[in-house]
Amino acid sequence: MEEQLQVALSELEIIKHDFEKKSSELGKRIEQLEEEKMRLRLDVEVQKLEAEKLRKRKNEVEEDLESLKTDYKKLRLSMRIAGFGKTSEQWRQEI
Repeated sequence: MEEQLQVALSELEIIKHDFEKKSSELGKRIEQLEEEKMRLRLDVEVQKLEAEKLRKRKNEVEEDLESLKTDYKKLRLSMRIAGFGKTSEQWRQEI
């Protein structure tokens, strides 16, 4: 009986040791995953900031384009009023 208890205790010690080893490995893995999670969150934040910066720049470019279109229309109107907007055929007919 005593011998069987010794064997059972030895087996329990082995199981306990294996459990502690696995637990330690899993703890390290959890720490690695937490660090990776933090890095990924930072990456997401950086990407959000970049996307916002690009959106702002896109809006600025679109506003500049609209301004250029308006200026072009005004220039064409001024040229028409001043008579510079004629085609070469219109100039020939006028001369």
